[in-house]
Amino acid sequence: MKNENLNNTIQYDNILEQEIERVGGIMEPPANDGRVGVTMFDVSGSEDNLVSVVVPKERLRDLPAQALVRIGASNEGDGRIYQGIVVKGPFFEPDGIRGDSAVIVTTAANGMMFMPKYHGRVMVELLGEIINGIMETPRFRPLPNSPVFPLSSEESRLTLNLTGEIVLGRAIGHENMMVKVPSQKKSVLPRHIGILGTTGGGKSTTVSGMVNHFQKNGIATILIDTEGEYTHIDHPSENPTMLKILERRGISPEGVKNTKILKLVGDETTNPGHPHVENFTLSFEHLSPYSVMEILGFNDAQQQRFLKAYDIARSVLRRLKIFPANESEKKLEYDLDEFERGYYKLDLRLLYDVIAACQKKAAKEELIDGENLTFPSQWIKHKTKEEQNKFRSFFKDADFKSDNVASWRAVQGQFGLWIRLKIFDNPTAKPFNFEELTTPGTVTILDLSDTKSTKIRNLVIAELLKGLMDVQDKHNGKKSTTESDIRKVMVVIEEAHEFLSNQRIDKMRNLYEQVASIAKRGRKRWLGLTFVTQLPQHLPDDVLALLNNFILHKISDANVISRLKRTVGGVDESLWNKAKNLSAGQAIVKFNHMNRGMLTAIDPTPCKLLMED
Repeated sequence: MKNENLNNTIQYDNILEQEIERVGGIMEPPANDGRVGVTMFDVSGSEDNLVSVVVPKERLRDLPAQALVRIGASNEGDGRIYQGIVVKGPFFEPDGIRGDSAVIVTTAANGMMFMPKYHGRVMVELLGEIINGIMETPRFRPLPNSPVFPLSSEESRLTLNLTGEIVLGRAIGHENMMVKVPSQKKSVLPRHIGILGTTGGGKSTTVSGMVNHFQKNGIATILIDTEGEYTHIDHPSENPTMLKILERRGISPEGVKNTKILKLVGDETTNPGHPHVENFTLSFEHLSPYSVMEILGFNDAQQQRFLKAYDIARSVLRRLKIFPANESEKKLEYDLDEFERGYYKLDLRLLYDVIAACQKKAAKEELIDGENLTFPSQWIKHKTKEEQNKFRSFFKDADFKSDNVASWRAVQGQFGLWIRLKIFDNPTAKPFNFEELTTPGTVTILDLSDTKSTKIRNLVIAELLKGLMDVQDKHNGKKSTTESDIRKVMVVIEEAHEFLSNQRIDKMRNLYEQVASIAKRGRKRWLGLTFVTQLPQHLPDDVLALLNNFILHKISDANVISRLKRTVGGVDESLWNKAKNLSAGQAIVKFNHMNRGMLTAIDPTPCKLLMED
């Protein structure tokens, strides 16, 4: 009997050994090699480039959202190693049963406690395959049961290429990983930035913090401030909430150094106590006549009258030998492209006098009353006696062939406003000094808060961008320019939708073409543009296409998110899904040097803002 039982036991053992061998051998205990989970089999709902990873509950804290991982080879694997990022999860799943099983739902609904053992699951998007130490595009998927290891903060930073001198904030999901931007690489900042988001999302905090970093890194910054919000950034922050956050982040409150405020002549500034406040005047000769027509919204008839008056004004300058006055100026005239700038030395007052003369001719009124000129701006009063005589003679002899009094008066009315405002060629103020504006480490705030006219603001921006491009061509366009001699410039345009809007882009093609040309050439001349707006839906696709770097705060409009998806690469779907619900100070950051967009807690600003955003 004993022998029979022994034989049966041996027989059963043999059968068990055979069965164990058939299903793959004895299960080895989990390796203690730092792994936090393993890859799973694919199912019918699996997606390309996404891998499911199961995680023991005690290691769930090691794989938060946006965590980077290395996926190694399984025991029977092919030896390939991958890197990926957690884009979904972690989700919690009970062991052995479904999370919505009847027993769990019923006990929970009746206030009972039923807590089965559970594990976690995350979805990992593959970033690449590591081949000879270099990350390349993955050609295959990791095999099931491949071990998954979390990367350290330093490894993650290097993998995502979050390197640089400008600290934007901390990557959400990581303990101490800073999201940084290089200040010296021509391939990053000069490729232009879009800071987009609804009101209250934190755009102003982002802008002021970046301006502070620009100044410290020797970048000349011109900040077009339409609300006067940044005119106090030379002072440290005084906001109690901001001070608490700064203390928690270990950042000392401080003002931005080396600032200056420029205001349009005749306007006021929101910070009259600033130690460096200067008036500026616009130079009419810098403005392309075609941009002027677009900004003023002239119809076809008005455009014809304006261009006719412009031609006459040019003839006056030639006849009086004001321009061109020598051979070098004749070459300037020959090379002049009036789609980019206006005619040299053409004063607005002269143009206005010509328009007034044409209007009088159309109305069959006398141009000259004896020896007295009847022109309103009296531009000629400051000229020599000889020039005055030639001026009179020109208007006596000229055949204007003018008509349509209404169109002439409409054109005269538009320029009459500019004459009364005295914002062009005003001798009591200085035009833009582009050499000073581009001096390394300077911060110039154009306070346009008292300039209520969008047209005038657009004229200021148009003249500013053209002049900056010219001076950057001069400084950075030479082959002999060394890296240390390059002037780095960033222009920040608040309320960018007012400058180039969807509604007006078709009527402002020349202005847009100028901006597009400056944007493309600026990349090579280290002239960067930053467009800031709470209404990104008003920015045309043509403008968004000029941008390569984005800081996206809360965006509530699903249509805007859909548009941005087509423009902003390297941002996974899970981040786009979060865009509607971002808290103040959170942003999706994707710069040209980054391998992946990152959800970021933007650092608080150390400087003072009038309206904390």
